[in-house]
Amino acid sequence: MEDKSKVIFGNEISDKDYKKALKSKKKYAKKFGDDSNVDYPVHIQKNPYIGDSLAVDNILVGNPTDNIHYTEGLDVADGAEAFDTEKGIIVGNIRMGFGHYRISMAMASAAKALGYKPYWLDLNSFPKTTCTKVISAQNDLYSLGSRLSKNALFNKFVWEPMNYEGFRALSYNSSDQKNAELMAPVYRNIPKDIPVIGTHVWPAQAAIHAGMKHVVNAIPDNWPMALHFSEGSVHTIQCKNAYMGYRILNGMNKNKVCKPMPNDDLVYTGHYIDHELVSNIEADCKRRMDRKAKDEPMRFLLTIGGAGAQKEIFAAIIKYLLPVIKLKKAALYVNVGDYKNVWNDLKKEIPEMAHIATEHFDDFAECTKFAEDALDGEVTGIHGFYHSSIFEAVYCTNLLMRSADVLVTKPSELAFYPVPKLFIKRVGKHEMWGAIHSAEVGDGTLECRDIPHTIQMLDLFLQDEKLLGEMCDAIVSNKAQGLYDGAYKVVELAMSMKGENN
Repeated sequence: MEDKSKVIFGNEISDKDYKKALKSKKKYAKKFGDDSNVDYPVHIQKNPYIGDSLAVDNILVGNPTDNIHYTEGLDVADGAEAFDTEKGIIVGNIRMGFGHYRISMAMASAAKALGYKPYWLDLNSFPKTTCTKVISAQNDLYSLGSRLSKNALFNKFVWEPMNYEGFRALSYNSSDQKNAELMAPVYRNIPKDIPVIGTHVWPAQAAIHAGMKHVVNAIPDNWPMALHFSEGSVHTIQCKNAYMGYRILNGMNKNKVCKPMPNDDLVYTGHYIDHELVSNIEADCKRRMDRKAKDEPMRFLLTIGGAGAQKEIFAAIIKYLLPVIKLKKAALYVNVGDYKNVWNDLKKEIPEMAHIATEHFDDFAECTKFAEDALDGEVTGIHGFYHSSIFEAVYCTNLLMRSADVLVTKPSELAFYPVPKLFIKRVGKHEMWGAIHSAEVGDGTLECRDIPHTIQMLDLFLQDEKLLGEMCDAIVSNKAQGLYDGAYKVVELAMSMKGENN
């Protein structure tokens, strides 16, 4: 196999950058060990959180009890024979914030809807493997950077340049590819003919290094960066405005003209969205407009990301909306994910919340019922949601989204979801393109980069007679054009690769 750290789509990496990539792998191997020769057993276990709703089974690598997602009491099937090799499809992911998990759930949902069997492979859930140790170390650094980005100087001179230009460079991909060689052993005993969808580049890179035959690399960002390359995979993108940047490796080797990606290696699919959301777009948008016509409280869904970096903005929004909530002109859903401390901090900062807030904590069945009842029922006050399981923490937002009128979020993966959106300040400059794209297709606002502009948009949603309706009309129109069909298309692409090579 050609060294994917030395040559990337025909573009040779300099000796200096290649040596840097080798050094990076050596550093991680020295710190966390090299388990390339370890024969990890593989087990299949029903996912206890989304197993019923999305038909998802977890892939456990190593001893079952060594896995983060292992749950005692559920049956575990052992070995490669446990896989459905005809209908099975692997969704490879990591936890880094909530975004990659959310995209993975969309892929699993689409796979189920199309009649396939989704398997969940979280490379960051096997604590005894070198793979998880390497990913966890890098995840910790990214989370730290996200939190430090609240400092204006750090954000301007370190965080935004790294997220915008640092990750863009081919040299960065060179190091990533070399590090991913340490992640390949987790795939050793997985049947090589089962298609893999990577919702982060590392699961896709590791799959290629491990010899998996049919790999789709579902790129989340529409700012073209070499960070997202997994040569040997078919790369998919959600937005046409990103196509040419990825195809010609635009700016990825400074001012040099790069050799382009092969035509068949890059596919536009549209947005990666869950079947449950796509199939109900028309009905949910009609409900929003009916509530608006009846002057019912406008429902805002605030969802905090895995790094918890938006707490201050959340607090400002809640403080501003409290009088309107008391007048039953607005209602709030606040999903703090698996960060209960964020909810507790908000309550301390805003004591008035205690009188009108209802807590929905660690009861996914109750959360599901609330979301179902809210579709056609009345909602007032503030409703806080917290789940200690990351699956439930992430999927809670999906459930609440259908009955929400406006999703308030940073312009990350949620920028692509079919619900009217108010974008708060980004965390990383690459995210700004999510808001730009959403504004272009008509289903979201511009990025509000400070609290006064955020408040301005809240007022527009509450007082303007046309804004919400225009976004709902755009969402319905976008659906008719197939804009939100990306997850179905990625799954179909992965399965077609298997058919073509049989």
